[in-house]
Amino acid sequence: LLESRPENCRQIKLKTPILTNEELEKIRHLNRLYFRTVTLPILFHPEEDGSGLERALDQLFEQVDQIIANDEANIIILSDRGIDREHAPIPALLAVAGLHHHLIRKGTRTHIGLVVESGEPREVHHFAMLIAYGAVAVNPYLAFASIEDMINQGLLSGIDYREAANKYVK
Repeated sequence: LLESRPENCRQIKLKTPILTNEELEKIRHLNRLYFRTVTLPILFHPEEDGSGLERALDQLFEQVDQIIANDEANIIILSDRGIDREHAPIPALLAVAGLHHHLIRKGTRTHIGLVVESGEPREVHHFAMLIAYGAVAVNPYLAFASIEDMINQGLLSGIDYREAANKYVK
């Protein structure tokens, strides 16, 4: 790991830790020799109260441990897409921080990069906390959907979606 070898220097360079939907899809489908991605849900059954949330976190930790042990991926996308009547999102910060510290305790944190796909983050503080607690990048898909909807409704005029999304990221 500490030797200067090409395989120890491979990185994905991001312009910003805030990913647009298009950038996230590029990472999601980046399954090459050195970069393999897996998307895992961060959802739980709300009718089970706290025990369902705890069980979902434990299952997430076990899944990631298996992925690392089997060398299946080195990028994990934690996604809260799929929310419905039976599935509530695990708070993104709880999922990221919990998994980050679980992997530190296991000694495997450096084997995996964590990307968050969530409708939850909206403000600078949300992004800063997710990154501080272990995410390398965040895709706020609901914020981008809101921007697109505001343009379609005429609430944002004189700007196209791409420019508005870029301004939001900036």
